[in-house]
Amino acid sequence: MADDGPIENVVTSGKFELDGGSWDVDNNVWLLGDSDEVVVIDAAHDAQAIRKAVGDRNVTAILCTHSHNDHVNAAPALSDALDAPILLHPDDRVVWDLTHSDREPDGQLEDGETFTIAGIDLTLIHTPGHSPGSVCFYAPDLGTVFTGDTLFNGGPGATGRSYSDYGVILDSIAAKLFTLPDETVVRTGHGDGTKIGDEAPHLEEWKAAKE
Repeated sequence: MADDGPIENVVTSGKFELDGGSWDVDNNVWLLGDSDEVVVIDAAHDAQAIRKAVGDRNVTAILCTHSHNDHVNAAPALSDALDAPILLHPDDRVVWDLTHSDREPDGQLEDGETFTIAGIDLTLIHTPGHSPGSVCFYAPDLGTVFTGDTLFNGGPGATGRSYSDYGVILDSIAAKLFTLPDETVVRTGHGDGTKIGDEAPHLEEWKAAKE
């Protein structure tokens, strides 16, 4: 587990499954908070590993950047163990039901709403494209944004499968993420992070790649 002040990173491993395919993946699970309380961003694969990282702290919410199975497959078990609500943008319910048809999320995320955890404000940004209800979480006081699978080091998230759209994800990135300060640290759902200022100059390249 990597620790960066109020931000902790747990990497878990498992399968991403969609449209009949299955791929081995490593996922970034993010914890944000302090020694008393945290939120979990994307409960992926291994509820036990996440519980170990949480320790005896109170988990106020399990926040989902989107609901592809590799980002939410450990969410119900973690929720039950820690009595923490699972929160999901309603536009992603159709994707959620592919993995958890027998378990509803506990609440809905809304564009622009702000959570305060351990004195840190975390604002939700709806960024559809990778999936209809994909969201990012922006912590301006920390100069960081948690982008799930919307924006990676080197480009946008994948859009070649069901419920995704390349044009929509580029519009989301341009309008919602590339308007953030250049020095904003991007903490992704998989792999290494980046900065907004390192990715923004490539937008036109990404657009041309699909024209």
